[in-house]
Amino acid sequence: MITKILMSAAAASLIALTGCGTNPTNAQIGTATGAVLGGVAGNAILGGTLGTVGGAAAGALIGNEVGKKN
Repeated sequence: MITKILMSAAAASLIALTGCGTNPTNAQIGTATGAVLGGVAGNAILGGTLGTVGGAAAGALIGNEVGKKN
C-alpha cells in the first residue's frame, strides 16, 4: 500500500514538473502541490481510485486558492 502511494506521488510530481516550461506562478505551484498531497491523502483515507481522484481535485482547488493569495 505504501509503495502504491509513493509511486503515485512520484508519478504525479513528474507529470507536474515536466509541464513547466517557464517559471510557474504561485497559483500553479499551489495547484500542483495540492493535487499531489490531496491525491495521496484521499487514497490513504478513502482508498481506491475515487478517493485518490477526489482528494486530488479537492487539493488542487485548495492549493490554487492558497497560491493566489501568496
